[in-house]
Amino acid sequence: MSRAAIRYAKAALQLAGENSTENVLFGDMQSIQETLEESKELRNMLSSPIIKAEDKKQVLLKVFSGQDDVTKNLIALLVANQRTALLGNVAKSYIELYNKEQGLQVAKVTTAVPLSPELEKKVLEKVKEMTGSDKVTVKNTIDESIIGGFILRVGDLQYNASIANKLNRLKRAFTLN
Repeated sequence: MSRAAIRYAKAALQLAGENSTENVLFGDMQSIQETLEESKELRNMLSSPIIKAEDKKQVLLKVFSGQDDVTKNLIALLVANQRTALLGNVAKSYIELYNKEQGLQVAKVTTAVPLSPELEKKVLEKVKEMTGSDKVTVKNTIDESIIGGFILRVGDLQYNASIANKLNRLKRAFTLN
């Protein structure tokens, strides 16, 4: 994460705090992050030096027309400062700062297949046990290369129970002997 993206996110969080719209802006930032993750064309347009800043602004304001005024002003500011490529990182930084301010932990679980509701509940209980916090949400990422099992990340903690990791450990054990 770039320092510039974090600065923009902090400024947006502060402004939203003054207007008591932190929750609204949080929803906007989630929407922006998801939209940018799903649209390679939009990401390419934002980072393109060929497309004029005003055109980028018009596209962004149309795509995110239902957003709060603080979000629209943030977009205009990024355009004015020629920092539109940072929009995704600003949204991600805002989400992280907001969660931290709310005392919310995000458990990132990487699995080979989508989590079932039962398994998600077990993961949630394990994370609550590890962190001692009741404010925990689970974000599931699919990565078929781990073959099976899961990788759990909460803040700086990581627990790797993937089949690929176990196979690599076995391979190293046989290589050393």
